[in-house]
Amino acid sequence: MDTTGFWVARRTKRLWTDEEKRSICFQTATPGVSVAQVALRYAMNANLIFKWLRDSRFAPDPVLATADVPCFLPVEIVDQGLDKDEPPVVEADVAKGTIEIELAGGHCLRVSGTYDPEALAHLIRGLSG
Repeated sequence: MDTTGFWVARRTKRLWTDEEKRSICFQTATPGVSVAQVALRYAMNANLIFKWLRDSRFAPDPVLATADVPCFLPVEIVDQGLDKDEPPVVEADVAKGTIEIELAGGHCLRVSGTYDPEALAHLIRGLSG
């Protein structure tokens, strides 16, 4: 409690590992992505990222950052309880809902309603290449 009798919220300092710092700094080197966008993604102040970018331990290598190097993307697989012996049934009514796909470069693809899975796969391949 402060002198006015009100509780004061304490800020908790987030401790980032060196690997997290390198990963966050590397994301800023993607064409079309700003430091501010990356900072928002991690709910942090952009000035902290600029500070890390000045440190040679965390700054991305300019050659690797601009090269078209394949990388792994996070994927979440949700078990829908399908029997492994039976092939999945794909019907027009099955492909309803909303899908959000985060693409490289900080872009997000959102698909709502009924969609054609083959057409969506073709679109993703086109946007990724």
